[in-house]
Amino acid sequence: MKNASFFFKASAVLWIIWGLVHILAGVLTMKGILTDDISSSVSGIADAVDADTLQMAYPKALGAIIGQHGFNLLWIGIVTFISAFYVWKGNANAIFLAAITGGLADLGYLLFMDLGGYVNFVPGTVMTIVSALAIALSFYAHFKSK
Repeated sequence: MKNASFFFKASAVLWIIWGLVHILAGVLTMKGILTDDISSSVSGIADAVDADTLQMAYPKALGAIIGQHGFNLLWIGIVTFISAFYVWKGNANAIFLAAITGGLADLGYLLFMDLGGYVNFVPGTVMTIVSALAIALSFYAHFKSK
């Protein structure tokens, strides 16, 4: 396919943006846990919920769960960010690695956070759209160029 390179590059740019946003989200989520401010991490994740209703003394176990979530955001962001540079070149392994990693992370986000009404459209839902578009563009180019 003649335009495959364009679609791979567009997908790569979307994955770079998506990866950086998730790296930042992971760092900010873990920062709240490491500074013993679980409430800020929870309100940062569920940003459509009134932050005052999320201010409470959370059990340490819940802080550990939120910390794990932050760590997962971090590594998922790093994997998709690195994959993006190979998606740019049309590497099939990177296309599928980014799609599985970022796509499944956002599927869980869509099902539990977006559909639950706990997050604002920006940045959360926008990032779900970004990952879906990145997957669609790279899959289209990959399968049409075969």
